[in-house]
Amino acid sequence: MDEFALYKGHRYASVVLDADRTRVLWIGEGRSRAAVRPFFESLGPEGCARIEAVAMDMNTAFDLEVRRYCPKARVVYDLFHVVAKYGREVISRVRVDAANQLRHDAPARRVVKQAHWLLLRNPTNLKTAAQRVRLDEVLAANHSLMTVYVMKEQLKALWTAPTAWAWRSAWTQWMSHASESQIPALTQFAQRLRRYWRGIVSRVRWPMYTGQLEGINNKIKVIKRMAYGYRDSNYFFLKIKAAFPGNA
Repeated sequence: MDEFALYKGHRYASVVLDADRTRVLWIGEGRSRAAVRPFFESLGPEGCARIEAVAMDMNTAFDLEVRRYCPKARVVYDLFHVVAKYGREVISRVRVDAANQLRHDAPARRVVKQAHWLLLRNPTNLKTAAQRVRLDEVLAANHSLMTVYVMKEQLKALWTAPTAWAWRSAWTQWMSHASESQIPALTQFAQRLRRYWRGIVSRVRWPMYTGQLEGINNKIKVIKRMAYGYRDSNYFFLKIKAAFPGNA
């Protein structure tokens, strides 16, 4: 389950994909609990009982509706969304604080301010030696930035744990390091993340992700752009379903 921008002005639509067949099952306007409820109601009790796992971002509305209608299904939180949230709420915040502390050192402040994308990008995606050297210089210059950057890589390990016991060990260690860091943005993120632990450990049993749906959402944007938008949302939704009928 995921969402995409339907119109300007923070108006969204929710979309449900069959992960096995890559088939768009349902689309509805909005992203609230009431907006996605018709999908589960259309399935009925028997259809909902057949759902074993649902991949999503940390969307409370989606989560609550799945738990209400599919009590046997496991919610699986997608790694990309959690890491992106970590980047916005932790790394960006620590970077801004570090830059503010260097307001009397213009050259050093400029280096930290311009390192935004270097800090958020995966190390494997740094294509030049100059980028890697620059990242090393930024991290070496600020202990808090180094800490949250390393913690980002350790956070990803929670989605690659081979067993529940290995996950529990990695989770306990990550939470402990976050608490010991005494970095406000990191400790606050850790406290909020603690409530979502079931959806993270579910990844051990259900190696699902929303990457397929992210790709479809990008294609949906192309469909909308080619038509210069659609005034009739229902017609637009039918076009999307026709474009992604799934594999037989």
